[in-house]
Amino acid sequence: MEVPKRAIKFSSNDTFGPFYQRLFHVPALTQPLAVLTGASAGAVESLVVVPFELVKIRLQDKTSAARYNGLVDCLTKVVRQEGILALYNGFEATLWRHIVWNAGYFGCIFQVRAQLPDPSQSANPKAQKTVNDLAAGFVGGVVGTTLNTPLDVVKSRIQSVAKVEGVRGKYAWAWPSLGVVAREEGLKALYKGYVAKILRFGPGGGVLLVVYSAMIEMLGNVV
Repeated sequence: MEVPKRAIKFSSNDTFGPFYQRLFHVPALTQPLAVLTGASAGAVESLVVVPFELVKIRLQDKTSAARYNGLVDCLTKVVRQEGILALYNGFEATLWRHIVWNAGYFGCIFQVRAQLPDPSQSANPKAQKTVNDLAAGFVGGVVGTTLNTPLDVVKSRIQSVAKVEGVRGKYAWAWPSLGVVAREEGLKALYKGYVAKILRFGPGGGVLLVVYSAMIEMLGNVV
């Protein structure tokens, strides 16, 4: 699932950039547009990942995992017992999670790249571009994760509970759920798993940008 998700993220970001430039009559990408473009890419990405995220959460959650015998069984039971729309339970929270992460990630990439040496002025442009992408992606990954971890926490709470018709769950919408968790468990609970996520998405954000840039360059040379 990771490969299609990353492909959607970057291709959407590349599509929205020129679109917003034309829409706002801006000749080049700016910091606000970089944030808006990233947020829009996150919204598109969330449409694809919600069902897979729901199944992953159900299988990982201790209170619900025993009811399912693997991915296919989980999908089947969710659809049969809760309806096909239940696969999009937690969509609103997932939408916000991806909007916030991508806005932070791509917004930081734009800003960090602007502060680093211009690869075209370097003795080794290719190496400098790789270093720039690695640094920009790392910072973007850290910032994006810092911003969206609370939303990731409440998203997991929302998706871990089976939907019952006529019953409103404790966690229903993302932003009110943030208040519920903070009030009942403290602000620290909103950053549960933060360190592990930073260790994953910081370096991962850097490597992801380097690989994507290299692939775009390679495809450009082929075409």
